Amino acid sequence: MSSEIAEKSLNLVNRSFTGVLGTVDENGIPHLKAMIKTAANGLKEFWFCSNTSSKRVAQIKRNPNASLYFYDEKTFEGLMLTGKAEVSYDDEKRREFWNDSMFMYYPLGPSDPDFALIKFTSNRGNYYNNLKNTDFEI
Repeated sequence: MSSEIAEKSLNLVNRSFTGVLGTVDENGIPHLKAMIKTAANGLKEFWFCSNTSSKRVAQIKRNPNASLYFYDEKTFEGLMLTGKAEVSYDDEKRREFWNDSMFMYYPLGPSDPDFALIKFTSNRGNYYNNLKNTDFEI
């Protein structure tokens, strides 16, 4: 991947509040959901908060293949990442990502059994801008 594409891709991720997470249901049908980006480590690792009881968590447990899409509708720029998703209950990470506004979703706090983390790890990307697609390895 060129340093220019890496820089543009990272810039898009950094200015995005949400990412669209794609998972696969038990019938092989893709499902997309906009999710608040909790944390990102470059273009490789992304974290999201979810409910243990959600469809998304059940889908990831059955099939870890996933995609993640960031876009800017003003610049008509997009980044699709493909890779694997996993469900985590890492207590240290749950405390790290916790904020008090989350009590309305997880009334038992950061150790609430319904408070799950989704970790997405990418292995490939496609950056789109100015009518051009660029595929790259992560």
